[in-house]
Amino acid sequence: MNGLFSNAAARAALRSAHASLADLTAAVGVSGLAAAQSSPGLMSVIDQHAAGVRDSLNADTRPLTPILLAAYAEGVRDAAFQHGWVAPDGEIDWTENDWVLRRLLAVCELARTLPAPR
Repeated sequence: MNGLFSNAAARAALRSAHASLADLTAAVGVSGLAAAQSSPGLMSVIDQHAAGVRDSLNADTRPLTPILLAAYAEGVRDAAFQHGWVAPDGEIDWTENDWVLRRLLAVCELARTLPAPR
């Protein structure tokens, strides 16, 4: 085993991160990014959130990775749930000002910029 993670463990972590981001995109990204395409105001907000995510992850000094983005999204969801946030049941109303959903949508937008999984 090399260092803390073997190559197999690193590949498993990467697969898990890609799966997590795919699930997030299915739950939030598909409808949210479609809504943002038809709403310049929403797209602007998502761009601002994406910049905030990049800043939080120090993306100016290290590259974004699926593992970083998936972990960040999980942290946002966990903190939101701890503070009483409830995920919408059914279709998402993107006209509502829901910080958590917009932040998660920004993660989906950033995930689209990553290389496709091999």
